[in-house]
Amino acid sequence: MERSLVLLKPDCVRRRLIGRVLARFEDKGLEIAAMRLMQVTPELAKRHYAEHVHKAWYPELETFITSGPIVAMIVEGPQAVRVIRGMVGATNGLEAASGTIRGDFSASQQMNLVHASDSPESARREIEIFFPS
Repeated sequence: MERSLVLLKPDCVRRRLIGRVLARFEDKGLEIAAMRLMQVTPELAKRHYAEHVHKAWYPELETFITSGPIVAMIVEGPQAVRVIRGMVGATNGLEAASGTIRGDFSASQQMNLVHASDSPESARREIEIFFPS
């Protein structure tokens, strides 16, 4: 059983897509092991996006991720990281395949509805940030 962190970003929450996105994970047979509605602070954003903090576009990313509540989830299942990344689709919603979450609901690179861990190692690090032991 593998775990991944999934964040339903402020645009997903604002557009009232939480239930539709959550249903896709459940329909796939994945289990929601933990879930919380929360507000990302600038400090939390810097921890989560540590590898991007010094990039020119980071301030815009921080402004977006702190602009409203998010839903943070630990999602479990066989090969969860790979399966979830496939379900989420390409980062840019304009390039994401139809049938993926971003392909069906997003038309933006930054406002792309969902974050999903990109490796089991990232998942462990990110889960500890959003769901400290």
